[in-house]
Amino acid sequence: MPESSITRLETVGTDTIAIEVETPAGFEARPGQFVLVRATVDGEEESGYYTISSPTVGETFEMTVAVDPDGTLGPWLGGRTLGDDVTVEGPFGDVQYTDDGDVLVLAGGPGIGPAVGIAERALDTGHEATVVYGGSEPPHGRRLTALEEAGATVVLSDDLASAVGSLDVDGVQTYVFGFRGFVEEARAALTDAGVDLDDVEIEGFGPE
Repeated sequence: MPESSITRLETVGTDTIAIEVETPAGFEARPGQFVLVRATVDGEEESGYYTISSPTVGETFEMTVAVDPDGTLGPWLGGRTLGDDVTVEGPFGDVQYTDDGDVLVLAGGPGIGPAVGIAERALDTGHEATVVYGGSEPPHGRRLTALEEAGATVVLSDDLASAVGSLDVDGVQTYVFGFRGFVEEARAALTDAGVDLDDVEIEGFGPE
């Protein structure tokens, strides 16, 4: 299994870290896909899936990790230092942005990671991007500010139905990333806005 060295580790929000690692040889992925991280913690093998949160995976790529204080792998990853190796497998997942148009991304919790990666990639390829975060204090605040400055629309709201209802959702590729409860709320908001859910790319995280 390929190992990748950590090149950057930073706190990007409450109980949320971003880990950048060297890209393994032959690794190709798009924003929205995810990887499997394995580690031996206190003699036990632990593993977890983390979505790619960088717009590209050329020499390095980033993962956004929600650190549950009562968890095992998240806190262990948060305790790593630059140069430490982690085992990474993948990529996995059919939900991905393929540079094919304007995007609307609804994100909750650590779902903001792939949201900013997709939005950055969309802008980089000449398209428009809108990010709707379910809450008022999202991780990756610095990158969201940079997205706004670059022309993206960023909406922070506890009322997804109102937030989505205020947007022009015609002709955009729509994505949803978040825990189960957020995904259900996002599905309802999109349905109310007249969006066909068959056209929406959804990646739900469990078990919350």
